[in-house]
Amino acid sequence: MGNTFGHLFRVTTFGESHGGGVGVVIDGCPPRLEISVEEIQWELDRRRPGQSKITTPRKEADSCEILSGIFEGKTLGTPISILVRNKDTRPQDYDEMQQKYRPSHADATYDAKYGIRNWQGGGRSSARETIGRVAAGAIAKKILHQVAGVEVVAYVKRIKDIEGVVDPSSVTLEQVESNIVRCPDPECADRMIELIEQIGRQGDSVGGVVECVTRNVPRGLGSPVFDKLEADLAKAVMSLPATKGFEIGSGFAGTLMTGSEHNDEYYTDENGEIRTVTNRSGGVQGGISNGENIILRIAFKPTATIRKEQKTVTNAGEETLLAAKGRHDPCVLPRAVPMVEAMVALVLCDHLLRHQGQCSVLS
Repeated sequence: MGNTFGHLFRVTTFGESHGGGVGVVIDGCPPRLEISVEEIQWELDRRRPGQSKITTPRKEADSCEILSGIFEGKTLGTPISILVRNKDTRPQDYDEMQQKYRPSHADATYDAKYGIRNWQGGGRSSARETIGRVAAGAIAKKILHQVAGVEVVAYVKRIKDIEGVVDPSSVTLEQVESNIVRCPDPECADRMIELIEQIGRQGDSVGGVVECVTRNVPRGLGSPVFDKLEADLAKAVMSLPATKGFEIGSGFAGTLMTGSEHNDEYYTDENGEIRTVTNRSGGVQGGISNGENIILRIAFKPTATIRKEQKTVTNAGEETLLAAKGRHDPCVLPRAVPMVEAMVALVLCDHLLRHQGQCSVLS
Protein backbone atom coordinates (compact mmCIF):
# COMPACT_ATOMS: atom_id res chain seq x y z
CA MET A 1 0.00 0.00 0.00
CA GLY A 2 2.97 2.31 -0.41
CA ASN A 3 3.97 2.57 3.25
CA THR A 4 7.26 0.64 2.93
CA PHE A 5 10.47 1.90 1.33
CA GLY A 6 13.75 0.14 0.53
CA HIS A 7 14.99 -3.37 -0.31
CA LEU A 8 17.56 -4.57 2.24
CA PHE A 9 17.24 -1.58 4.57
CA ARG A 10 13.45 -1.39 4.73
CA VAL A 11 11.35 1.18 6.57
CA THR A 12 7.60 1.15 7.13
CA THR A 13 6.00 4.26 8.62
CA PHE A 14 2.67 4.29 10.45
CA GLY A 15 0.24 6.64 12.16
CA GLU A 16 -1.84 9.74 11.42
CA SER A 17 -1.39 13.42 12.20
CA HIS A 18 -4.03 13.57 14.93
CA GLY A 19 -4.14 9.90 15.94
CA GLY A 20 -2.46 8.30 18.93
CA GLY A 21 1.01 8.58 17.47
CA VAL A 22 3.32 8.08 14.51
CA GLY A 23 6.42 6.01 14.01
CA VAL A 24 8.46 3.55 12.00
CA VAL A 25 9.56 -0.08 11.81
CA ILE A 26 13.07 -0.56 10.39
CA ASP A 27 13.98 -4.00 9.09
CA GLY A 28 17.39 -5.05 7.79
CA CYS A 29 19.55 -2.86 10.01
CA PRO A 30 22.89 -4.60 10.60
CA PRO A 31 23.51 -5.83 14.15
CA ARG A 32 25.94 -4.30 16.65
CA LEU A 33 25.55 -0.71 15.45
CA GLU A 34 25.89 1.65 18.40
CA ILE A 35 22.94 4.04 18.40
CA SER A 36 21.31 6.02 21.18
CA VAL A 37 17.91 7.57 21.74
CA GLU A 38 19.67 10.94 21.93
CA GLU A 39 21.08 10.58 18.39
CA ILE A 40 17.64 9.84 16.99
CA GLN A 41 16.02 12.56 19.10
CA TRP A 42 18.49 15.17 17.82
CA GLU A 43 17.31 14.61 14.26
CA LEU A 44 13.65 14.66 15.34
CA ASP A 45 14.18 17.97 17.14
CA ARG A 46 15.31 19.49 13.83
CA ARG A 47 12.02 18.36 12.25
CA ARG A 48 9.58 19.03 15.08
CA PRO A 49 6.90 21.74 14.95
CA GLY A 50 6.99 24.87 17.08
CA GLN A 51 10.79 25.18 16.96
CA SER A 52 10.86 28.81 15.79
CA LYS A 53 8.76 31.84 14.90
CA ILE A 54 8.60 30.80 11.21
CA THR A 55 7.22 27.29 11.75
CA THR A 56 3.81 25.99 12.77
CA PRO A 57 2.99 26.88 16.42
CA ARG A 58 1.85 23.31 17.14
CA LYS A 59 3.71 22.28 20.30
CA GLU A 60 5.02 18.74 20.13
CA ALA A 61 8.12 17.47 21.91
CA ASP A 62 8.22 14.54 19.46
CA SER A 63 9.92 12.41 22.10
CA CYS A 64 10.79 9.03 20.63
CA GLU A 65 10.35 5.66 22.31
CA ILE A 66 12.38 2.68 21.08
CA LEU A 67 10.11 -0.34 21.45
CA SER A 68 12.33 -3.05 19.95
CA GLY A 69 15.50 -3.90 18.07
CA ILE A 70 18.04 -2.07 20.27
CA PHE A 71 19.56 -3.53 23.44
CA GLU A 72 22.18 -1.96 25.67
CA GLY A 73 22.80 0.75 23.07
CA LYS A 74 23.35 -1.57 20.12
CA THR A 75 21.16 -2.84 17.31
CA LEU A 76 20.20 -6.50 17.46
CA GLY A 77 19.69 -7.10 13.75
CA THR A 78 15.98 -7.54 14.46
CA PRO A 79 13.21 -5.07 13.50
CA ILE A 80 13.60 -1.68 15.19
CA SER A 81 10.32 -0.07 16.19
CA ILE A 82 10.21 3.62 17.12
CA LEU A 83 7.10 5.45 18.36
CA VAL A 84 6.35 9.15 18.85
CA ARG A 85 3.07 9.88 20.59
CA ASN A 86 0.91 12.81 19.48
CA LYS A 87 0.19 15.24 22.32
CA ASP A 88 -0.96 18.66 21.06
CA THR A 89 -3.82 17.61 18.80
CA ARG A 90 -6.72 19.92 18.00
CA PRO A 91 -9.03 17.95 15.72
CA GLN A 92 -11.76 20.58 16.15
CA ASP A 93 -9.70 22.94 13.99
CA TYR A 94 -10.50 20.69 11.04
CA ASP A 95 -14.27 20.35 11.48
CA GLU A 96 -14.99 22.54 8.46
CA MET A 97 -12.62 20.46 6.31
CA GLN A 98 -14.66 17.34 6.95
CA GLN A 99 -16.80 18.42 4.00
CA LYS A 100 -14.75 21.19 2.33
CA TYR A 101 -11.73 20.27 0.24
CA ARG A 102 -8.57 22.30 0.74
CA PRO A 103 -7.29 23.57 -2.66
CA SER A 104 -4.12 21.73 -3.81
CA HIS A 105 -4.25 19.41 -0.77
CA ALA A 106 -4.78 15.64 -0.75
CA ASP A 107 -8.36 15.85 0.59
CA ALA A 108 -10.16 15.38 -2.73
CA THR A 109 -7.78 12.76 -4.12
CA TYR A 110 -7.92 10.67 -0.92
CA ASP A 111 -11.71 10.64 -1.13
CA ALA A 112 -11.54 9.74 -4.82
CA LYS A 113 -9.20 6.81 -4.14
CA TYR A 114 -10.40 5.38 -0.83
CA GLY A 115 -13.91 6.74 -0.35
CA ILE A 116 -12.90 7.60 3.21
CA ARG A 117 -10.22 9.78 4.82
CA ASN A 118 -9.01 10.99 8.18
CA TRP A 119 -9.88 14.68 7.84
CA GLN A 120 -8.33 15.58 11.21
CA GLY A 121 -5.08 17.20 10.14
CA GLY A 122 -4.91 15.27 6.91
CA GLY A 123 -4.09 11.88 8.40
CA ARG A 124 -1.31 10.17 6.42
CA SER A 125 -1.04 13.10 4.00
CA SER A 126 0.26 15.30 6.82
CA ALA A 127 3.99 16.04 7.06
CA ARG A 128 3.75 14.51 10.55
CA GLU A 129 4.13 11.14 8.82
CA THR A 130 7.76 12.07 8.13
CA ILE A 131 8.70 11.60 11.79
CA GLY A 132 9.26 7.92 11.07
CA ARG A 133 11.43 8.71 8.07
CA VAL A 134 13.65 11.10 10.03
CA ALA A 135 14.04 8.60 12.88
CA ALA A 136 15.05 5.87 10.41
CA GLY A 137 17.31 8.33 8.63
CA ALA A 138 19.25 8.93 11.84
CA ILE A 139 20.15 5.24 11.92
CA ALA A 140 20.97 5.16 8.18
CA LYS A 141 23.25 8.18 8.61
CA LYS A 142 25.09 6.44 11.44
CA ILE A 143 25.69 3.34 9.30
CA LEU A 144 26.89 5.37 6.31
CA HIS A 145 29.27 7.46 8.41
CA GLN A 146 30.67 4.52 10.35
CA VAL A 147 31.20 2.29 7.32
CA ALA A 148 32.32 4.81 4.73
CA GLY A 149 32.61 8.28 6.29
CA VAL A 150 29.61 9.48 4.29
CA GLU A 151 28.27 12.93 5.20
CA VAL A 152 24.79 14.14 4.18
CA VAL A 153 24.12 17.88 4.48
CA ALA A 154 20.97 19.59 3.20
CA TYR A 155 20.09 23.28 3.43
CA VAL A 156 17.61 25.84 2.17
CA LYS A 157 18.93 27.14 -1.14
CA ARG A 158 16.04 29.39 -2.13
CA ILE A 159 12.81 30.81 -0.68
CA LYS A 160 10.59 32.22 -3.42
CA ASP A 161 13.02 34.48 -5.37
CA ILE A 162 15.64 34.88 -2.60
CA GLU A 163 18.54 32.53 -3.36
CA GLY A 164 21.56 31.90 -1.17
CA VAL A 165 25.15 31.47 -2.33
CA VAL A 166 26.41 28.19 -0.89
CA ASP A 167 29.46 26.04 -1.74
CA PRO A 168 28.27 22.40 -1.56
CA SER A 169 31.83 21.12 -1.24
CA SER A 170 32.50 22.96 2.02
CA VAL A 171 29.15 23.76 3.65
CA THR A 172 28.87 22.41 7.21
CA LEU A 173 26.04 21.25 9.42
CA GLU A 174 26.97 23.99 11.89
CA GLN A 175 26.46 26.63 9.19
CA VAL A 176 23.07 25.14 8.28
CA GLU A 177 21.93 25.09 11.90
CA SER A 178 23.20 28.62 12.63
CA ASN A 179 19.81 30.20 11.83
CA ILE A 180 16.15 29.22 11.96
CA VAL A 181 15.61 29.11 8.21
CA ARG A 182 18.57 26.73 7.72
CA CYS A 183 20.21 28.73 4.92
CA PRO A 184 24.03 28.83 5.30
CA ASP A 185 24.16 32.26 3.60
CA PRO A 186 23.60 34.61 6.59
CA GLU A 187 22.58 37.67 4.56
CA CYS A 188 20.05 35.71 2.53
CA ALA A 189 18.82 33.92 5.65
CA ASP A 190 17.78 37.22 7.23
CA ARG A 191 15.85 38.19 4.09
CA MET A 192 14.21 34.77 3.91
CA ILE A 193 13.05 34.96 7.52
CA GLU A 194 11.61 38.42 6.94
CA LEU A 195 9.72 37.21 3.85
CA ILE A 196 8.30 34.13 5.61
CA GLU A 197 7.08 36.25 8.52
CA GLN A 198 5.47 38.73 6.14
CA ILE A 199 3.75 35.97 4.14
CA GLY A 200 2.57 34.31 7.35
CA ARG A 201 0.97 37.52 8.62
CA GLN A 202 -0.99 37.67 5.36
CA GLY A 203 -2.36 34.18 5.96
CA ASP A 204 -0.48 32.89 2.92
CA SER A 205 2.46 30.57 2.26
CA VAL A 206 5.63 30.39 0.18
CA GLY A 207 7.83 27.66 -1.33
CA GLY A 208 11.41 27.24 -2.49
CA VAL A 209 14.31 24.84 -3.05
CA VAL A 210 16.31 22.59 -0.71
CA GLU A 211 19.75 21.55 -1.93
CA CYS A 212 21.53 18.48 -0.56
CA VAL A 213 25.14 17.41 -0.87
CA THR A 214 26.46 13.97 0.07
CA ARG A 215 30.22 13.69 0.43
CA ASN A 216 32.57 10.67 0.60
CA VAL A 217 30.11 8.43 -1.27
CA PRO A 218 31.68 5.08 -2.21
CA ARG A 219 31.92 4.26 -5.89
CA GLY A 220 29.58 1.61 -7.23
CA LEU A 221 26.30 2.35 -5.46
CA GLY A 222 23.23 1.97 -7.66
CA SER A 223 22.18 -0.38 -10.45
CA PRO A 224 22.26 0.38 -14.18
CA VAL A 225 18.62 -0.14 -15.21
CA PHE A 226 15.47 0.32 -13.10
CA ASP A 227 17.28 0.95 -9.80
CA LYS A 228 19.59 3.70 -10.97
CA LEU A 229 20.82 5.66 -7.98
CA GLU A 230 19.42 8.99 -9.20
CA ALA A 231 16.07 7.31 -9.93
CA ASP A 232 15.82 5.95 -6.40
CA LEU A 233 16.92 9.30 -4.96
CA ALA A 234 14.27 11.05 -7.03
CA LYS A 235 11.55 8.70 -5.83
CA ALA A 236 12.71 9.06 -2.23
CA VAL A 237 12.71 12.83 -2.02
CA MET A 238 9.67 13.25 -4.28
CA SER A 239 7.71 11.07 -1.85
CA LEU A 240 8.03 13.86 0.74
CA PRO A 241 5.00 16.14 1.18
CA ALA A 242 4.83 19.31 -0.96
CA THR A 243 7.61 18.29 -3.39
CA LYS A 244 7.16 19.29 -7.03
CA GLY A 245 10.56 19.07 -8.69
CA PHE A 246 13.89 17.19 -8.65
CA GLU A 247 17.31 17.91 -10.15
CA ILE A 248 20.66 16.21 -9.80
CA GLY A 249 23.97 17.70 -10.90
CA SER A 250 23.46 20.20 -13.72
CA GLY A 251 19.74 19.33 -13.82
CA PHE A 252 17.69 21.30 -16.31
CA ALA A 253 20.53 23.77 -16.82
CA GLY A 254 22.43 20.95 -18.53
CA THR A 255 19.95 21.02 -21.40
CA LEU A 256 21.41 24.39 -22.45
CA MET A 257 24.90 22.90 -22.93
CA THR A 258 26.55 20.86 -25.65
CA GLY A 259 28.06 17.47 -24.89
CA SER A 260 31.57 18.85 -24.93
CA GLU A 261 30.54 21.55 -22.46
CA HIS A 262 28.66 19.18 -20.16
CA ASN A 263 30.93 16.13 -20.04
CA ASP A 264 32.98 15.63 -16.86
CA GLU A 265 36.53 14.93 -18.01
CA TYR A 266 38.57 12.39 -16.04
CA TYR A 267 41.97 12.68 -14.38
CA THR A 268 44.02 10.67 -11.87
CA ASP A 269 44.65 12.39 -8.54
CA GLU A 270 47.75 12.22 -6.36
CA ASN A 271 46.43 9.08 -4.66
CA GLY A 272 45.96 7.26 -7.95
CA GLU A 273 42.17 7.63 -7.81
CA ILE A 274 40.16 8.32 -10.95
CA ARG A 275 38.32 11.63 -10.48
CA THR A 276 36.37 14.09 -12.63
CA VAL A 277 37.51 17.68 -13.25
CA THR A 278 33.91 18.96 -13.05
CA ASN A 279 30.81 17.42 -11.46
CA ARG A 280 27.92 18.22 -13.78
CA SER A 281 26.82 14.58 -13.40
CA GLY A 282 26.14 15.26 -9.74
CA GLY A 283 28.11 12.25 -8.52
CA VAL A 284 26.13 9.66 -10.51
CA GLN A 285 26.91 8.28 -14.00
CA GLY A 286 24.99 5.47 -15.64
CA GLY A 287 22.91 5.17 -12.49
CA ILE A 288 25.99 4.34 -10.38
CA SER A 289 27.90 6.58 -7.96
CA ASN A 290 31.33 7.66 -9.23
CA GLY A 291 32.82 8.83 -5.92
CA GLU A 292 32.22 12.54 -6.46
CA ASN A 293 29.82 14.57 -4.32
CA ILE A 294 26.17 13.77 -4.97
CA ILE A 295 24.38 17.10 -5.34
CA LEU A 296 20.62 17.31 -5.76
CA ARG A 297 17.90 19.92 -5.48
CA ILE A 298 14.23 19.52 -4.53
CA ALA A 299 11.47 22.04 -5.22
CA PHE A 300 8.83 22.46 -2.49
CA LYS A 301 5.57 24.18 -3.31
CA PRO A 302 3.90 26.69 -1.00
CA THR A 303 1.99 25.03 1.87
CA ALA A 304 -1.51 24.16 0.63
CA THR A 305 -3.39 24.91 3.88
CA ILE A 306 -3.60 28.70 4.25
CA ARG A 307 -5.79 31.13 6.18
CA LYS A 308 -6.64 33.21 3.10
CA GLU A 309 -10.16 32.60 1.84
CA GLN A 310 -10.29 30.53 -1.35
CA LYS A 311 -12.93 29.03 -3.60
CA THR A 312 -13.50 25.30 -3.25
CA VAL A 313 -16.22 22.63 -3.24
CA THR A 314 -17.64 20.24 -0.66
CA ASN A 315 -17.47 16.48 -0.90
CA ALA A 316 -21.00 16.72 -2.33
CA GLY A 317 -19.78 18.98 -5.14
CA GLU A 318 -21.30 22.21 -3.83
CA GLU A 319 -19.30 25.37 -4.47
CA THR A 320 -18.22 27.18 -1.30
CA LEU A 321 -15.43 29.20 0.34
CA LEU A 322 -12.75 28.06 2.78
CA ALA A 323 -10.39 29.99 5.04
CA ALA A 324 -8.54 27.15 6.75
CA LYS A 325 -8.07 27.02 10.50
CA GLY A 326 -5.38 25.09 12.31
CA ARG A 327 -1.64 25.52 12.77
CA HIS A 328 0.42 25.30 9.61
CA ASP A 329 3.87 26.27 8.37
CA PRO A 330 3.89 29.40 6.19
CA CYS A 331 6.95 27.76 4.58
CA VAL A 332 7.82 24.06 4.86
CA LEU A 333 11.45 24.34 3.81
CA PRO A 334 13.25 24.87 7.17
CA ARG A 335 11.68 21.69 8.58
CA ALA A 336 12.08 19.85 5.26
CA VAL A 337 15.89 19.97 5.51
CA PRO A 338 16.19 16.98 7.90
CA MET A 339 13.50 15.14 5.91
CA VAL A 340 15.55 15.43 2.72
CA GLU A 341 18.70 14.29 4.51
CA ALA A 342 16.83 11.30 5.91
CA MET A 343 15.49 10.13 2.55
CA VAL A 344 18.89 10.51 0.87
CA ALA A 345 20.51 8.52 3.71
CA LEU A 346 17.88 5.77 3.46
CA VAL A 347 18.55 5.32 -0.26
CA LEU A 348 22.33 5.31 0.12
CA CYS A 349 22.25 2.92 3.09
CA ASP A 350 20.02 0.51 1.19
CA HIS A 351 22.25 0.63 -1.88
CA LEU A 352 25.38 0.21 0.25
CA LEU A 353 24.00 -3.03 1.69
CA ARG A 354 22.86 -4.20 -1.74
CA HIS A 355 26.25 -3.40 -3.31
CA GLN A 356 28.17 -5.25 -0.63
CA GLY A 357 25.80 -8.20 -0.79
CA GLN A 358 26.17 -8.59 -4.54
CA CYS A 359 29.70 -7.40 -5.27
CA SER A 360 31.68 -8.30 -2.15
CA VAL A 361 30.59 -11.86 -1.48
CA LEU A 362 33.21 -13.34 -3.85
CA SER A 363 35.97 -10.82 -3.20
